[in-house]
Order: sequence, then structure tokens, then C-alpha cells
Amino acid sequence: MAMKQDIEKSKSLGELGREALWFTTHTLLAILMLAVAIGGMTFFMHPDPDANTPKLIGTGLALVVPLIGGFFIARMQQNDIARYVWISGLLLFSVVCVWVLDLPTGPGLCEKCGAVEKLWRTFFDITNGSGLMGGDGLLIGTWLPLSMIGYAIGARFGLDE
Repeated sequence: MAMKQDIEKSKSLGELGREALWFTTHTLLAILMLAVAIGGMTFFMHPDPDANTPKLIGTGLALVVPLIGGFFIARMQQNDIARYVWISGLLLFSVVCVWVLDLPTGPGLCEKCGAVEKLWRTFFDITNGSGLMGGDGLLIGTWLPLSMIGYAIGARFGLDE
């Protein structure tokens, strides 16, 4: 299979500005789709905050809803920038990881956790969280980046190439 590569030597400031604006717009759309997924889940399920099943369903919806939305938006717009939104998710995850590693620990807050355990329990352990970030580690450190990654995957499949 032959790959076609178009390499542009230089772009004008206007073109770069438009690309940056589209990148920001697609990132905000991914976050909006996550908000719709969480709102719909809360409206229809009335989840118990202490139960594990709503957290697992929310994690799945954080990927699937933006994936579907990214697919349809990219299908309608054919905007190539939409598939690069995963970079926003990666940057957000990196910043939040640094923030969590800097948070103080104490009784009930992952008291003797090492760095990896602190991150794991904050972002990925549904049954035994770290207690850091006010319990919002799953939302901020996992669901937000996951929504951006899902949006980018959906956009990739929605583009005609």
C-alpha cells in the first residue's frame, strides 16, 4: 500500500491560528461530550457514589460517547485537526500526574504510597482510591483524557482518506 505524504514547507500565521482554534474547539467538544455522558448517566442511573459499577460504566461512556461524537463531527466537517485531540488528553494527564505527585499524603490519603501507587490509586483503582484530589482523580485524570482520546479515534475513522 503506497502512502501519500503531503509535506507543507511553511504555513501562514492565519493558517496556524485557524488550526489552533480548531484544535481548541475539538478539545472542548470532547469535554462537552463527556459532560453529556456523565449527565445522561446521572439522569438515567442515579448512581450511588460508593458503588463500583457506575464508575466502570462511566469509564466506558467516557470513551464511547466522545468516540461516536468525534466520528460524526469529523464525518460532517472533514477537518483533519480533529484526529490530533489525543495530544490534549496526553498533556492533561501529564499535568495532573505531576499535580498528584506533589499532593501531601496523610492518614486516609494514601499515607505510605510510593509514586506509582499514588498515581494508580488516584486514577485507576476504582475500589480503593487514594483519597487525593477530593476523590475526583477518576474524573479529572482518567475520564477527561479518555474522552479526548476517544474523540480522536472516532475522528480518525470519520475522516475520508
